[in-house]
Amino acid sequence: IFKSGLIEVSMMLEILKTRFLEHRNLHPGLEWSEVEHRLREAPAAIAVLQKMEESGGEPDTMGYDVKTGKLIFCDCAKESPVGRRSLCYDEKALHGRTKNPPSGSAERKAKEIGVSMMTEELYRRLQSLGSFDLKTSSWLATPGDIRSKGGALFCERRYDTVFTFHNGADSYYSVRGFRGYILV
Repeated sequence: IFKSGLIEVSMMLEILKTRFLEHRNLHPGLEWSEVEHRLREAPAAIAVLQKMEESGGEPDTMGYDVKTGKLIFCDCAKESPVGRRSLCYDEKALHGRTKNPPSGSAERKAKEIGVSMMTEELYRRLQSLGSFDLKTSSWLATPGDIRSKGGALFCERRYDTVFTFHNGADSYYSVRGFRGYILV
């Protein structure tokens, strides 16, 4: 459990700073001082980033959200976060699965962490900044009309191309997780 004490916050900020400086391609033109300022004014966001880190997400910023002007922090691990795999899409799918149910759902895990599941638009933006999910795939926030018919969306990168696919929301695989994001 993350405690918002001085030592823990400082450690998380140091992890984020190191990652920020190592992966400048994810946020061209952005300076660490601006990122740190926003984070220090949003201690709850630091707690969420800690949970993202603990589940293998390797959070970093990919710049500003054009609609809100806030910074987008998302899971930037090369592969779908290892601590968030083998999950079906949502609770409805989990409860509907009678044989071999997974341990949980991506939707519930996202809520526990405090993130939103990536949209296809954000996922493609992340992929424009680097190559992710070369061996894994990630559930995406799925439009209601698709979900109401039992489906859910996921993406992956193969052959230097980002593909969006569908699957039954109750499916789960050891190589499929989800990527989350928060705005700060």
